[in-house]
Amino acid sequence: MLRIAIQTKGRLNEQSVELLREAGVIIKEEKRKFLMRAANFPVEILFLRDDDIPQTVAMGAADLGIVGYNEVAERGYEVDILQYLGFGGCRISLAVPKNVQYNGLDYFNGKRIATSYPNVLQRFFDEKGITAKIHTITGSVEIAPAAGLADAIFDIVSSGGTLISNGLVEVEQVLHSEAVLIGTPQLCEEKMNIVRQLMSRFDSVQKGYGKKYLVLNLPSSALDEAVKILPAMRSPTVIPLAQSGWCSLQTVVDEKELWDIIERLKAIGAEGILVLALEKIVL
Repeated sequence: MLRIAIQTKGRLNEQSVELLREAGVIIKEEKRKFLMRAANFPVEILFLRDDDIPQTVAMGAADLGIVGYNEVAERGYEVDILQYLGFGGCRISLAVPKNVQYNGLDYFNGKRIATSYPNVLQRFFDEKGITAKIHTITGSVEIAPAAGLADAIFDIVSSGGTLISNGLVEVEQVLHSEAVLIGTPQLCEEKMNIVRQLMSRFDSVQKGYGKKYLVLNLPSSALDEAVKILPAMRSPTVIPLAQSGWCSLQTVVDEKELWDIIERLKAIGAEGILVLALEKIVL
């Protein structure tokens, strides 16, 4: 039996539970407790605060954890990063009041910096030769300059809206983060077999992110040109139609390239184009 620690609430909790569900690991959320066993896979789920997950995995109290890389970097516990999971993206950045003149990192020499990530910040300042006073805050870091507690902050930034609403401007991006799957070092082979199954499922789910399944009809004479336009994992699937001189093509495309590809296909005679949702890609 494998034990996975995930965040007990918040955005990463929801996305972690959804990832597990997409990977076929069913958790009955209406009966959630501190520790729950999956209904159809040899794992149990341990719900914890995000900052407790790296230590719990390092100690072996949980075999795996899904947590932001920022927490792994800050806590410094010995864990293996097994997989980057493609969600929960953010950055940890330095921000200063918008009315100050910022001319580079030298600005922070001798300044007070409020943060919930003192270890990450101290390593960055040591690397850059900056001497500053780091003030650790566990609550709302962004209000520290207005409250007179600090000259600047070092905090998580997603959209930047919180900084703007508190009269701050982002000036240095220090660490990029996303959700990662971490593991206890030197797991036994029996557990590693389950881990490999789970990682393969996660990988299939990730490969489906931002992808669409495209089906279209095309004059056979335009097939070579269409193949040049269409991406594919190996090559597009081509099926002859009952109507002579026509064929059907099927392939997977990136959603961000979808409309450009459709316009190019229409220009060479493609018709009846279907765009279908895609959940997983198993290679």
